[in-house]
Amino acid sequence: MNIKRVLAIAVFQLTFLASQAEVVWFDGLHPITYQIPKKVEPVVKTALDMWMGDMQQVTGMRPMASANGIIKVTPNPSLPHDGFRIQVNRGRILIEGGNGRGMAYGLLELSRLAGVSPWIWWGDVVPEKRSRLVLNDDFRTEQQPSVAYRGIFLNDEDWSLRPWSHKTFEPSGKSQIGPRTYRRIFELMLRLRANTIWPGMHPGTTAFFKIPGAKAMADSCGIVIGTSHCEPLLRNNVDEWQVAERGAFNYRTNRQQVHQYWIERLQEVRKSKDNMFTIGMRGIHDSSMEGYQTEQEKFDALQQVIDNQQALLRQHVGDPAKQMQVFVPYKEVLQLYEKGLRVPDYVTLMWCDDNYGYMTRLSNAREQQRPGGAGVYYHLSYWGRPHDYLWLTTTQPGLIYNEMREAYQHNVRKLWIANVHDPKVAAYDLELFLDLAWNINCVEGHTLTNHLAAWLCRQFGQEAGKRLLPVMHTFYRLCGERRPEFMGYTQVELDKQKYPRGLSPVGAAPLSPIEAAQRLSAFQHLMAEITAIRPLVRCELGDAFFAAIEYPVFAAAAMNTKMLGDSTESHRAYEEIQALTRHYNEMNGGKWRYLMDAAPRRLPVFENVHAQLTGTDQPCIMKRDAADYQSATDGVRIIQMLGHSMHAVAMPRDGQLTYEIEIAAEDDYILQTALIPTQPNDDGDLRFSVTIDNEQPVVYSLKEPFRSERWKQNVLSGQAVRNTKVHLHQGHHTMTLRALDAHIVFDQLRIF
Repeated sequence: MNIKRVLAIAVFQLTFLASQAEVVWFDGLHPITYQIPKKVEPVVKTALDMWMGDMQQVTGMRPMASANGIIKVTPNPSLPHDGFRIQVNRGRILIEGGNGRGMAYGLLELSRLAGVSPWIWWGDVVPEKRSRLVLNDDFRTEQQPSVAYRGIFLNDEDWSLRPWSHKTFEPSGKSQIGPRTYRRIFELMLRLRANTIWPGMHPGTTAFFKIPGAKAMADSCGIVIGTSHCEPLLRNNVDEWQVAERGAFNYRTNRQQVHQYWIERLQEVRKSKDNMFTIGMRGIHDSSMEGYQTEQEKFDALQQVIDNQQALLRQHVGDPAKQMQVFVPYKEVLQLYEKGLRVPDYVTLMWCDDNYGYMTRLSNAREQQRPGGAGVYYHLSYWGRPHDYLWLTTTQPGLIYNEMREAYQHNVRKLWIANVHDPKVAAYDLELFLDLAWNINCVEGHTLTNHLAAWLCRQFGQEAGKRLLPVMHTFYRLCGERRPEFMGYTQVELDKQKYPRGLSPVGAAPLSPIEAAQRLSAFQHLMAEITAIRPLVRCELGDAFFAAIEYPVFAAAAMNTKMLGDSTESHRAYEEIQALTRHYNEMNGGKWRYLMDAAPRRLPVFENVHAQLTGTDQPCIMKRDAADYQSATDGVRIIQMLGHSMHAVAMPRDGQLTYEIEIAAEDDYILQTALIPTQPNDDGDLRFSVTIDNEQPVVYSLKEPFRSERWKQNVLSGQAVRNTKVHLHQGHHTMTLRALDAHIVFDQLRIF
């Protein structure tokens, strides 16, 4: 047989086999076709419209409905709530959803498969044009949520989201986050597979239920509306409780008016399908209950409130056991709960972090059996003592992972809410939080960098993403040592008799000249790397790259230079922050004008000032990251992107690490152990021991009273440090660290 004929037949067969091994859902010539039931939930229609817009951007053609569409969307009640399945079946792509949200998530998963980022609008991540879209004929993915309710709390919105909304995106005479803004937020949540929101509620923000069309927007996107820990029964006390009309928000002296206030909202929402009722009571704006003085008085009053709220729900909505209810033991309410408060078992207990990312309490063995389950209220931004962080979002990914994984293992799986002042600024941290809520096994402690790498590559392309990984890894290390907002070494909410506005001024920075120079050099290297990577990014992603990479890194670098450099460098760095911020707000034709504020709350750290270096260099003969151990017992886990080491080591109770060290000369030394400043989330202690050779172990506790000065310094520096005086002879020594309680995470060891 002619050799050319043989080759031609072989090529034909290979081509045929290849075509049989995949399904082409866009061929470059014809619009994508789809089939969907005539009657579907509104959220499916919303997602379909979003998906069609995505496909038009990717392919240049808007998909068309067809009775024989290549993509078929259908309900499948046998799938879990919010879950979906995508599979190739007889040459078609079948999307099945356990409910409307599941169908919506499935459609938007197809957008992801076509290269569309969830941040297509909020991050200006323009998708790449495609001439062909295919799936293998054996493609199948089935996904379901690890956490039932997953979402965000729009909080401290005063310097970002709110001014951008009412001054730029949808101009309004009212100081509000408008309905079009909420629509965009809800669409982002759909893309991130989130289903719950606590709306903005700060002074000056119009209450969600007073904004025409806002609730309808939420319903169309399958978003459940709840309220924060201090807003009972879907009421926004700050904006909705009018003292002049209703009197004091005092349950002791004005109970009838308070009940009527709650009843009005219950009657308004009783026909809604998705409601989330926060129960309990605090002051109008996150303060203790009015009218009660002693702890016993507060306990008795809160118990009466909870009991009466159950009666109100039964009377005006339905069986309270069938309503999604949340009780948040936050601040002093936690002490009242621990005193024996009776919270119905069908109510979800929502545990809180310490405002800086460290969980303070999780469900014990008894609470883990409650049918109402438990939730997490977690801060990715915060306003309050010892210092705000409302500018950039720099929480280390490893901390988010470690705390959320710990929560999940304690059966805290009903509701996860992340506090964000603005979703655009919080992008990566927020997506990681919600990815874990969707699939707790999407990443492990030792694979966290893979998750960040995948995010960077999806946002900015493979080549740029791979180059950016070490840059952002170092950025999270530097910010883990000290957030940009904390570089003034100042505090807020201090004695106003001593400090104007309760704010301490910028003064001493406890860094030596060498430490400061090393920190500034590290930031300079990051900026040089970003400048070199920028040309690798598609030009249409310029704004996306600036917002997610350049602004936070360059602005953080300038903040460090402003504080740690000389006076000339400091002033130049201050002006650099202003210029960067102006550019941010003028990106994309002014789309984001008023979103970025370089000085939230006008705190001293943001002024045109610099600090005086007061630290001294200590000769350190052995610095060891906790992960550089010689041996470890079972259950020890390395957590990437956590701590000053970026490889902190989480240990189970009775877990043990061993280190071998060499000492050059006999002398008295200080052995310094640095740990992640976690909280004893089982309401117990947080102890560990240090043993040198065969000496007696020295036991320490990391447990600190909330808002004590030592706790403040721990959360500001991202480490809790303990020093041990030791006399060491020349030669070889064995050092053993042992966790005596749960939630111990080691970071670094030093010998001075």
